[in-house]
Amino acid sequence: QVQLLESGGGLVQPGGSLRLSCVASGSVFDINVMGWYRQAPGKSRELAARITKGGSTNYADSVKGRFTISRDNAKSAVYLQMNSLKPEDTAVYYCYVDRRTTPGGYWGQGTQVTVSS
Repeated sequence: QVQLLESGGGLVQPGGSLRLSCVASGSVFDINVMGWYRQAPGKSRELAARITKGGSTNYADSVKGRFTISRDNAKSAVYLQMNSLKPEDTAVYYCYVDRRTTPGGYWGQGTQVTVSS
C-alpha cells in the first residue's frame, strides 16, 4: 500500500503562485509515475501534470507554461509549482502515483486551490 499526503493548497489572487507538495509513504520502493489531477465543481477529474521516475513530463494544454511538476525520488515526493494562476484553475487537486509492480494506482485526499479576488 501507498499513502499520499498533500499540502500547499489555499486561496490566492489571480496571477499569484502556489506550490503543492505530495509525499508518499508505505511501499514506495517501486513508485513509477507521479502526477496531479484536478477536479472543479461540476466537472470531471482531469490530468494537470505527470512525471515519470526518469523525469519525463506531460502537462494539460490549459496549464502548460504556467505549472511545473517535479519530483524528489529520495523523498518519495512530487511537487507542482503553479504560477500565473487563473480563476479557472480553482479545483481540488489530487496527487496520484502508480507502482511499477502493481496494477492501478493510489490517490491522495485532495487539497483545495482557490483563485479569486
